[in-house]
Order: sequence, then structure tokens, then C-alpha cells
Amino acid sequence: MADAAERATTRLMARLDSLAGCTDGPGLTRLYLSPAHAAAIRLVSGWMRDAGLAVRQDAAATLIGEQAGAHPGTPPLLVGSHLDTVRDAGRYDGAFGVLAGLAALELLRDEGARLPFAVSLLGFGDEEGVRFPVTLTGSRALAGTLDGARQRAALDADGVSLGDALAAFGGDSDGLKAAAMAPPPRGFIELHIEQGPVLQSAGLALGVVSAINGATRARITVTGGAGHAGTVPMAGRRDALAAAAEMIVAIRRLGGAAPDVTATVGQIAAEPGAVNVIPGRAVFTLDLRAPSDPVREAVWRRIRAALADVAGAHRVQLEVVRTHDAAAAACDPALQAALERAAAAVGAPTLRLPSGAGHDAMAMATLCPMAMLFVRCRDGISHHPAEHVEAADAEVAVRVLAALLRDLGAADRGTDDDA
Repeated sequence: MADAAERATTRLMARLDSLAGCTDGPGLTRLYLSPAHAAAIRLVSGWMRDAGLAVRQDAAATLIGEQAGAHPGTPPLLVGSHLDTVRDAGRYDGAFGVLAGLAALELLRDEGARLPFAVSLLGFGDEEGVRFPVTLTGSRALAGTLDGARQRAALDADGVSLGDALAAFGGDSDGLKAAAMAPPPRGFIELHIEQGPVLQSAGLALGVVSAINGATRARITVTGGAGHAGTVPMAGRRDALAAAAEMIVAIRRLGGAAPDVTATVGQIAAEPGAVNVIPGRAVFTLDLRAPSDPVREAVWRRIRAALADVAGAHRVQLEVVRTHDAAAAACDPALQAALERAAAAVGAPTLRLPSGAGHDAMAMATLCPMAMLFVRCRDGISHHPAEHVEAADAEVAVRVLAALLRDLGAADRGTDDDA
């Protein structure tokens, strides 16, 4: 006969399948403040109420399910992730963290456990930043770091502002700043699929995140001299694309020389783009990420120096425009250790690893201590319909989260007894 954790996981996997039906199309596409987002909130709200949670939405349309603690007035622990998706997505990114959190609360309920502190289960919107040219609207509103005016003015592809869409959705664009949680909660825990291959390669179901990588993006323009491909001697050329190619090789080499750093050139274009013309101009992008801001800055400086050296050797002009910066978010050491103890208690070995992707936990780190638990996904595939999590791995994650909540509750009760 299945035990409580198995039953909770069976519900979790069935709910993930049901939630995947809330889509704007094509495939699974659930954009912030869309009809599919509204349907998802209705569906998850019903499951939260069935579990005994008090349900509400805040000004940014974040779904909040609140479980009262035995000691009223104590700061709540926050658990959750996001309900929006990319276009043609998989069914686990974001949604897994919300529904696994619900499964852990149901598991504790079925065991008759009552926590001394309150738990708020969160379903954020706009983590992906697909519909509007902004991101983390829900989590940044809750953390109190949102530029409300800029957020409200953001336009989607149809010219609809985020403010108007939020008002039509039943949110409150004028109240985004007021959505900040005060006093601060005791912490935030986000369960999330890894979205990479590290755990699978290590043969592990779970990983404890050490930090969410900071990111720098840049647009690099190389200007040389266009000319006839057949008449300009090789030695006299100022080939912008050849210079850019050497720069890209240098970026890969320097990015790979530092642990946990990624350096990616994702776009490149050459002009004039004719088969028989030496490229006079090349433009490419750089995405540089690292779990430590000083390390990222050090690699950035080395890349800049290498680009300048290549430009000089090819006698081309170089323009580097830094287009985006996001600071790294370190996970709380105490919560990391607590997750590892909870995993050990249920017999689940873990490793620590950084997150190369951004998450709502980045925004929440400005409000309270935060931690993340990664769950293995098949072949590291994410943001794609082939995204997959095994039920056995999901069950281990639910058991660990429930064990963490039990342990934190026991520590609170022990503190009360000592007092």
C-alpha cells in the first residue's frame, strides 16, 4: 500500500499534467496575465483550498496560499515558484516548485504535523519575461524592489501595457509597490528542475544551489573595411568577420578557464553579407555568467583585453556596449545546510551547484534568506516540450521539503522550550 509521500507525489504528477492544459497555445504557452494564466490560478487555487490553505492574490497577481502556524505572529516561511511559461514549454519549469510545495504541505497534514510558523505557498507570474520586456514582476513586487512606473508602462507585442493588462486581470498596477511583504518573512525556499545535465551526470536526484549566477550581456561591434573577395590581397585586409571569429574563440577560452563561469556568443551578423564581399562590419553578442560577481568582473576584464588585442592585430575598430547586468544572488548558508540535513535524513545524497539560469529566488534574496533545491530533469532539457522529471525524483524532493519544514518547526519548538 502506498505511503503518504507516494500518494502526495501521485497527486503532484497528475496535477502537473492537468495544469499543462492551461495554455494559450501553441503547445504549452502560458503567458503572464493571459487567459491561460487566469485558468492556472483558478485550478491551483482550488487545490490550495482543498488542502486547507487560505487563498488570495496580491497586486501583481501572485497567487498566495496561506497555512497558519501554531504560533500566530511569527514570520512566515515562503515556498513556491512561478506559474508562467515560455512559448511551447515543458510542464515542469516553475509549476513543479509550486505544486511540489503544495504536496509537501499535504504530506505534513496527512501525517498530523502542525508547524509552529505560518507557511505561504506562492505562485508568481512573469518570471519568464516573455509577454512584456520586463521580468520577475511578481517576485520583485513582493520583495519591494519593483520600479512600478516602468513596469506599468511596459508594452507587449500588441501594444497592451502591463498596467492595463494587470487591471483587466483584477490586479492593481498602482499598488505594486504596496505589495512588498512586511515585516520580512523568515525565508524563501524554491524547488525547481535543474534545467541542466549536472545532476544526471552525477547520478543524483537532487542538488542544493549555492548561488544564482550573476549575468553580464554585451553587444560587440567590429568595423573593418569591405572589399572585393577576389581582388584584395589577404595581407592587406581588414576583415571584420575574421576578427570577430578570433574574438569568439578567445571568449570561449577565457570563459572555460574559470570554474562555474559560462561565456556564450548567441548571435552574430556580418555585413554586407554577400558571398563575394569581405565583411566590413560584424556584430555579435556576449552572455557572461558566474556565481560570484568579482569572478564575473575579472573574466569580463580579461575578455575586454583579449578583444582589444585581436582588434589591434586585425586593424579594425572595436565597440563594446554593456547592455545588461544582474548581480549574483548567494543562497543562505544556514538554509543550504538545512536542506542538506533534510536530504540526508531521507537518504538522498546531494551536491552543491550554482544555478546558471535566473529564478524568482534572485528577487526574493533582497527580502529574506533564500535557498533552492534542484531536481534532476532528463538530459538537462528545459524550455521545451521534452522537459521531464521522473516521479521517483519528484517524490524524493517532496520528502526533503517536508523534512525541512519539520526540522525548522522542531528547531523553533526547541528554542521556545529553552526560553
